[in-house]
Amino acid sequence: MRRELPAAAVAVAVAVLLVAAIYFGSRGLRDFDSALVGYAVATVFAAAALAGRYTRWISRPPTWRYFRAGWTRFLSFRNFRRYATLVPTALWRDIFAQTFIMRRGATRWVTHALIFWGVVVSLLITLPLTFGWIRFTLVPPATYQLWLVGLPILRFPVEAGTGFAVFHALNVTAALLIVGVAMALWRRLLDVGNLTTQRFGFDLLPLVLLFAIAVTGMALTASTLWWEGRFYWFVSLTHQVAVVAWLLSIPFGKFFHIVQRPASVGVTLYQQVGQGIEGEGASPQPMPCRRCGRSLPSAQFVRDLKDTLRDLHQDYDMGGGASLQDLCPSCKRVVRGQAYYGLLGKRFV
Repeated sequence: MRRELPAAAVAVAVAVLLVAAIYFGSRGLRDFDSALVGYAVATVFAAAALAGRYTRWISRPPTWRYFRAGWTRFLSFRNFRRYATLVPTALWRDIFAQTFIMRRGATRWVTHALIFWGVVVSLLITLPLTFGWIRFTLVPPATYQLWLVGLPILRFPVEAGTGFAVFHALNVTAALLIVGVAMALWRRLLDVGNLTTQRFGFDLLPLVLLFAIAVTGMALTASTLWWEGRFYWFVSLTHQVAVVAWLLSIPFGKFFHIVQRPASVGVTLYQQVGQGIEGEGASPQPMPCRRCGRSLPSAQFVRDLKDTLRDLHQDYDMGGGASLQDLCPSCKRVVRGQAYYGLLGKRFV
């Protein structure tokens, strides 16, 4: 109950704030399109569920220990001088370019980038439109007026490059999604390792929903431009069902890691900022691996890891004052392999 009540309170607060933002941002719902109410309601529920699950995740003792320590490092004035390069590098590697995936293969990186940017840019466009924060009006004979929260921002010709780019922006993101999802499904349906571990509801269904969203979204444009409005009602209803299902699946499925991913920047700070800073609970030099001498994260990170495992009643003491957590990941695997072989002998092989 101590974990559930704060999570429920945060979820309700987020839902109330989002509803208030929709109401006031659309000028008392005057700019809100009632045809989009299904999208808006699903977004409110998804935001509340995301906030609730994220709060429960953060409130777990191990996560909260690292979360608190990460913010302590981040807000330390003595560490501020190191942010000039550390934070932009972490943001580029972990969020924007996601170059950490390239170590697992260029194809995986391209697939992930297409899906990530297709989803993010689509949300950045559709959510303000859904909430009534952004709208377009026609200024005769052939000019569009862009409004932001009731304020006139920009006028541009319908047939000019700006008008074409605005009208087809979601088609571009849909094309990115179709290519990225097709590549992901191809790998998941043919890779033997994935076939043995993946689950349909968790791994495949979100991709299928994204594919349906992208295809039906482009079909709406096709109906408007080429089919003279035929099938528009059916396609729009199918599109809305797919979008709502995907939004409601985010807090409970694979795409929840989109919300978790920014925390990796804090972990990077937590692991690296403490290195080489006296008086901050860290050693002057990066802590070395007891076996190979390779640099580990900061001493504070290693100590917190030991404390967390101790809280979970998992003690990996190796004797002589050494712990398994004093080893780098590669040496941990070697030591475990040696222990298994020593216990099982040739049967281990």
